[in-house]
Amino acid sequence: MLKTDPVALVRRLMSGDRWAAAAGARLVEVREGYARATMRLREMHLNGVAVAQGGAVFTLADFAFAAAANSHGTVAVALDTSITFTRAATKGPLTAEAREESLSRRTSVCTVRVTDGEGKVVALFRGTAFRKDDAIAPLLGERARAAKAGRGRSRPRAASARRRAGTPSRRTAA
Repeated sequence: MLKTDPVALVRRLMSGDRWAAAAGARLVEVREGYARATMRLREMHLNGVAVAQGGAVFTLADFAFAAAANSHGTVAVALDTSITFTRAATKGPLTAEAREESLSRRTSVCTVRVTDGEGKVVALFRGTAFRKDDAIAPLLGERARAAKAGRGRSRPRAASARRRAGTPSRRTAA
């Protein structure tokens, strides 16, 4: 049976965010209307001028925003986001703190401060989410059933994907 505590549900929901996981974002704290996530900057996060790539910083901010907006147990999806980069980040952990500034039946508006290891602001993010009528608990139940049935793989096996695309396998290369 699924837990119905909104905070527990949002933790489970966010654990399925494969993009944030690949980037190394971790949800550290979540409560209604608030979330904190961290990401240790690695070589893969740096752009051509050796500072954190904007997409990496955005991913962390968006991940915290999603957790805060979904923290009431209802599915919330982004309607509008914006980010202002205030300082280049080059090393250490980044922290994104999302605070819900406004909540209505249909929208959640959050601000997210992304700071570096010294507590200096790296970016300011603002997001508006649309709150759907769908509860998170049934969605998680569907996800669990799909995974049990073998449909929940995060990516198709390479050979199957090549066959579907009509690409020869490495073994049969001319």
